[in-house]
Amino acid sequence: MNVHILPGGPIETNAYLLTEPASGEAILIDAPEGTWAEVEPILGSEGVKLQALWLTHGHWDHTQGAAEVVRQAKVPVYAHRDDQPLIETPEVMRPLILPGLEIEPVTVDHWLEDGASLPALGETVAVRHVPGHSPGSLLFHFPRAAAAFVGDVLFRGNVGRTDLPAGSFADLERSIRERVYPLPPATAVYPGHGGPTSVGAERATNPYVRG
Repeated sequence: MNVHILPGGPIETNAYLLTEPASGEAILIDAPEGTWAEVEPILGSEGVKLQALWLTHGHWDHTQGAAEVVRQAKVPVYAHRDDQPLIETPEVMRPLILPGLEIEPVTVDHWLEDGASLPALGETVAVRHVPGHSPGSLLFHFPRAAAAFVGDVLFRGNVGRTDLPAGSFADLERSIRERVYPLPPATAVYPGHGGPTSVGAERATNPYVRG
């Protein structure tokens, strides 16, 4: 599995394009502004077809480019229902959106729950509900690839904000302790902003939530 890290939008939000040329498949995780312009040439150069857009959560910086991706690639969208208002009626986030930005609503085709499994790129991906940063935050764990895509739940040496509407540090801490830190220590953690880290490194040194 190839992991393409594609930062985009006004606050450098990471989209992740996961490709497997052997099967001709690709999955996109999150879609900040301008994502499709980055994704399209990679799909062509690797000879793969985008199968789906998975959203780690519904905050505007992760969904600003989602409508364009859906229009261009005609793919289904997956997310957690607790973030439905943010994704399908993004105007509820108007006080949080940078002035002058418009966010198109996106229809979610498949609602995911904690413990769901998704077949993708030759393996079974485990879905974990990790609320705290937002009510519907999700983690996607690829066990064979030893990779977890965590949105804004956990960063290198930091954790996600909980001062946004419906945020909760108690929930975030519980999500990290019960859903992220039990993953194998060598698991690569791909966050919504900044560079990757690992479960073992954060469990040992993260100053906000220690393992």
